[in-house]
Amino acid sequence: QVQLVESGGGLVRTGGSLKLSCAASGRTSSTYSMGWFRQAPGKERELVAAIRWSGGGSTSYADSVKGRFTISRDNAKNTVYLQMNSLKPEDTAVYYCNARRRVLGSLAYQDYDYWGQGTQVTVSS
Repeated sequence: QVQLVESGGGLVRTGGSLKLSCAASGRTSSTYSMGWFRQAPGKERELVAAIRWSGGGSTSYADSVKGRFTISRDNAKNTVYLQMNSLKPEDTAVYYCNARRRVLGSLAYQDYDYWGQGTQVTVSS
């Protein structure tokens, strides 16, 4: 099992910034990627940003946050961060940390997803 503890959410005005942190513990070996998803009321959960845990740490972002959000990692601390700048009211959501482990089974790799408890981000206009 992997445990994820998020922090850094809160209330901010339009144009402001917040930084989310997510610390992983437990069976963190074989971590393939970590990322952030969000879910606004009445909407489906969507990917915000993700980062590969090994190698160069390639990243991916939702189009809606490109240029405003930056995901980064600290492998030694098993922690992923999401720096959010130029926040907009439409960024208001519960943000969830995700960790994906990829384990080689007998025939193929298997992915296991773990989730944090979520942290509220509210952007006021």
